[in-house]
Amino acid sequence: MGFPKTRALKALVSTGGKNVQAACDWLFSHVDDPFLDDPLPREYVLYLRPSGPLLQQLSHFWQQSRLSCGKNKAHNIFPHITLCQFFMCADGKVEALSDALQTTVAKWKGRIPLPLPLELYTSSTFIGLFVEEQVAEVLKSFAADFATEAAAKADVHVEPHKKQLHVTLAYHFQTSHLPILEKLAKNVDASSGCDWLAVLFSRDIRFANHETLQVMYPYIPQNDDELELVTGDFIFMSPVEQSSASEGWVYGTSLGTGLSGLLPENYVNRADESDTWVVHGYGWDLPTSQPSLSKMRLFVCRHGERMDVVFGKQWVTQCFDSKGNHALEIWHIFILCLPARSGGHWDYDKDCPITVFGSTQAHLVGEALLESHTTIDFVYCSPSLRCVQTAQHILQGLQQEAKTKIRVEPGLFEWTKWVSGTCLPTWIPPADLAAANLSVDTTYRPHIPLSKLVVSESYDTYISRSFQVTREILAECKNLGNTVLIVAHASSLEACTRQLQGLSPQNSKDFVQVVRKIPYLGFCACEEMGETGVWQLIDPPILPLTHGPNHSFNWREMLMQD
Repeated sequence: MGFPKTRALKALVSTGGKNVQAACDWLFSHVDDPFLDDPLPREYVLYLRPSGPLLQQLSHFWQQSRLSCGKNKAHNIFPHITLCQFFMCADGKVEALSDALQTTVAKWKGRIPLPLPLELYTSSTFIGLFVEEQVAEVLKSFAADFATEAAAKADVHVEPHKKQLHVTLAYHFQTSHLPILEKLAKNVDASSGCDWLAVLFSRDIRFANHETLQVMYPYIPQNDDELELVTGDFIFMSPVEQSSASEGWVYGTSLGTGLSGLLPENYVNRADESDTWVVHGYGWDLPTSQPSLSKMRLFVCRHGERMDVVFGKQWVTQCFDSKGNHALEIWHIFILCLPARSGGHWDYDKDCPITVFGSTQAHLVGEALLESHTTIDFVYCSPSLRCVQTAQHILQGLQQEAKTKIRVEPGLFEWTKWVSGTCLPTWIPPADLAAANLSVDTTYRPHIPLSKLVVSESYDTYISRSFQVTREILAECKNLGNTVLIVAHASSLEACTRQLQGLSPQNSKDFVQVVRKIPYLGFCACEEMGETGVWQLIDPPILPLTHGPNHSFNWREMLMQD
């Protein structure tokens, strides 16, 4: 495309070598970056990352410790075991460096004892899980072999980690927080099942000692020395550069554009250092374990266009007379046949259906999945009627309506804080849905029953609930099918997948900003990496639908904001 080789290589490396499109997008966004042609290489590091039950426990510890004691230095980077020190690698050698990792992993497959024996250690300033010395020496030998391969293939010097190998749980925390953190750490079962991935990460060395911030709100510069802010972008800020900033402002550099300038401090929040790191290669299944029968995929989809949004909160009075009969022609144009409700038509006020257009949207999604040769093995949905109807029409488009039943799971309902009034909706029971010719599994027993849902739950409760029910659904389907579809709410695309990837939950403000941008039938896909229990977001098998005031939905931009 006419780009100089140095710029092309920098773009590929800065995007983890994902694809040409990602590299081109990076180049176009950095066209004014004053350091675009800087030959300075990136810094690299090799970590072991946990997966499976241990990762879930560590993620829970991360979340609880942050809520109880605030952020400490351990929160800057995800749970890991450091295998080598940071080292430099020229852009043109990165592919060879990744090959060196793959070669080393292939050589060591099956030679590392399982599970890694980890022992809790605490002091007044540090809490961690240390690898038993004999096994740690085996891991150090693996790291030494990687260093040899890296020198031979990529001409780089890698120094294996010489100190005790460990997973850091907390450090640089207030002394008064030690009892709380120690109690939380003791709840982590270090013997939990776990596979480990050897993962190669890189970072921009220029910003290694900077504070990482994330943009919360967009900002258009008012003066030449100010920086344009795009929601979700990251900003690097160094304390030594703040002399030019007045009170309420900071000076920083954008990850997205490479440009620097002043920005309003209340438009950004602190982020974790590793949020801006780039992944360059996985060493699959470093310690071998019993594989599951197949790699699993999870699809999460928002419901179709809802009636109350199109016609307003008074739509029930427009469509029904006082006796509950259909009142207007609008009914025949915009509403499908509805199941009878034991509580009468007013129950639709809090549990509205989708419109005819919403059903068409859902049917199109099903047809697109069919054309992509995708088969859905299990369908779970929120108890909201709009979600059940959407799932039904997706199955019809897939031509799986007869053989695949919808499992109605109350645990997939949206954040109850968003429900108006003092009580939750009265949902239609599965038996009544089935009687109305909806393909609902009347024998399914929910993981979280209706009785466990409460009005105005906290954000943390909602996030924990969504993560819990997603894990239990996947465990229930393990080895019985490859692909699970969840049809729920806009918030579900974030809440059901983020912690599954080993990421900490976003704060509630960030979460709301993401959810607001997800359109009807917004769709994302998550896949188990190898047979490890670690999940990552992947390209869905279908193109996104765009409808309503939302911008074009891009799962990569919205759901991968760490």
